[in-house]
Order: sequence, then C-alpha cells, then structure tokens
Amino acid sequence: MHTTFAPHVAATIGGVRLVNPLETPDWDAKVAQLPEATFFHSSAWAKVLQSSYGYSPVYFTGHEGDKITSLLPFMEINSWLTGRRGISLPFTDDCIPLGAEANAFGTLFEQAKAHGKARRWKYLECRGGRRSLGDVPTSCSYFNHRLPLQPDEAALFAGFDSSVRRAVRKAEQNKLTVEFLQTPEAMRSFYDLFCQTRQRHGVPPQPYSFFANVQEHVLAKNRGWVVLARQGDQVVAGAVFFQFGRSVIYKYGASNENFQHLRANNLVMWEAIRRFAREGFTMLDFGRTSLHNNGLRRFKASWGAQERQLNYLRYDLRQGRFVSSQESVSPGLHSLYKFTPVLVSRLIGLLLYKHIAGLFLSFDWNQLGDWT
Repeated sequence: MHTTFAPHVAATIGGVRLVNPLETPDWDAKVAQLPEATFFHSSAWAKVLQSSYGYSPVYFTGHEGDKITSLLPFMEINSWLTGRRGISLPFTDDCIPLGAEANAFGTLFEQAKAHGKARRWKYLECRGGRRSLGDVPTSCSYFNHRLPLQPDEAALFAGFDSSVRRAVRKAEQNKLTVEFLQTPEAMRSFYDLFCQTRQRHGVPPQPYSFFANVQEHVLAKNRGWVVLARQGDQVVAGAVFFQFGRSVIYKYGASNENFQHLRANNLVMWEAIRRFAREGFTMLDFGRTSLHNNGLRRFKASWGAQERQLNYLRYDLRQGRFVSSQESVSPGLHSLYKFTPVLVSRLIGLLLYKHIAGLFLSFDWNQLGDWT
C-alpha cells in the first residue's frame, strides 16, 4: 500500500481513521471517555510538540460513528540528522494506546506500520502497549511511580517515609513560601532555575520556546501549574505539573544548589500533593525513572508511590521486526556539559532537541533535581 496521506489531513485506511487532534472538535472530551487516558493523549500536549519542534501529528483512531473507541497517537519526526520516524509520543514518559477492545491496539498498530512504510519511517516506537502484542521484545524499560491521592491529608502525610516527613517539616520551619502560578513570568523563573540544574547534572536544557509553549498551551488553559518555592524574593526550587481528568503528572523539577539545605524540593512536592488531593484528583504520576537511577527511584518511592515498569517497543520498518535500542549518552558527555557555560548549553539544547526525539538515553533528562 502506497498512500500519500499528509499528516495534517484526516483520512481512513482499512477502517482506521488518521486524524490530527488539533483539527478535531472536542478532541479532549472524546479522548477523556477512553479508559486510562492521560494528559499526554490531549490536544494540549500535541500542540506543544508541534509548535516547539515542528513535528506532524498522525493519530490512528478506531470509531463507532463519531465516538472514538481506540487511539494510537504518533508524531512524525523528520530530521536531516536522525532520519524520519514515528514516535508515540516524543518527550513523553508513558503514552499507552487506548481502547476497550483487546484487539484494538493490534489493528491500529498494523495500520501505523503500513503508514510508516509509505512515509519511509525508519521505525515506529510505542511507549506502552506491549501487553496487547504478546511476547514481543522490549526495546527499553523504565520504572514508573504513581501515588494514589485521597482527601485525608493526615493519612497522606503518614504514608510518606520518615525522611520525607522530616524534610517537609524542616522546610516549613525555614519559612519558605510556595506559589502555584500559570504566568509567563513564573515559567521564566522556573526555566532559569532549570538551566542551572541541567548544567549541574551535565545535560543541556530544552529551548525556552518549548517551555513558553507549555505556558501558552497548557498552563494558560488551566491544564497545569508551575509551583515555585521562595526564600524571600529568591526562587530556590520549582516543579511543573500537568493535569487531565482526575490525574496529575509531575513532569519537570529544578532547584538552586546553594539552598539545598532548606529542603525546598520536598515542600514543593508536599504542597502540590495537598492541593491536588484537596481539589479531587485521585492520582499523581511521578513520571519515569531509568532502571539504574536508584537515587531518583528511592525518592519517588519514599512518597508512598507504587512502582511499576514501563516497557517501550520499537518496530524497525526496514528489518520488519521488533528491535532493542542501544542508544545511550556517554558519561563523559555529562562531565563535559557540567563545565559548559549556561548560554552555550542552551544553544546546544536549541539545536539538539528537535533531532533526538525517540533516541533512548541512559539518563533521566526530565526530572533532575537535588532530592535528599
């Protein structure tokens, strides 16, 4: 099959519709009806990825009339540096295919393969869905942690490890203030802190345009928050959260190393948990963690979060089979970036991020902070 479907135009192939969520009325309301739908399936995240990096949304859907019954979203990445491929979805921790029927994913996946061949993708990658395909090789695995939320604040706090409770109390004694904000100014404050944190860990930051798009398409639409901790006028820690339905995702974190002793990160997380639980959210997703990152893994578990494993799949369209990914970042590069001036590191990020989507990295590039 050699279709010439353009990613921005709705089409039907083999009973499966190819749609652009940004051109589909009431997309979020329709997707919210599917079990396990998250923020990453929303139009807001699609808009951020498209606006920031120029990716083309190609969302495969099953339907009953106008009702969406299954969904497998992709972004087409067309890079002169790393080639053309389909990722579901880039810079996304977990994006399971949605659908109540057991065979829904298989049907969508077959059409995605056919479309990818026609578009000359090198491969397609799914960040979830392995259980629906049977015994196929896993490309890469991570840990994921989720904390069930409840209105009983005392019970939530009691579920934390003693070290977390002590850190929160210490932060409160240090008279830090915590703000929930959605403004461009708040995002700029967070980004400045984020760049410092990335340099400290030897990782270039995403371009500011990405965070500006997050502010415009997510925060300004009341779909997320920047949470900032201050000592006086000084921003000392921060985090970015996304929300959809009754679930919240912790996506990015940052801190000022000089104020680490104040335990501001812990207070940011606790105040976020308190607020989201009070507002009726039922789940906080702490995102993914590399299998070897024991420090971040322990930190997330210390909040009483439940651990599970995320399995990604990569189907090589040239070889016609599932493959494992071998890409990683050399520890030497992390050391090099630590000594790179912030402005140079930001330039590297500006030039790099569009091209690396779908490349598996041996480090957690999203949630870097100084957790103790």
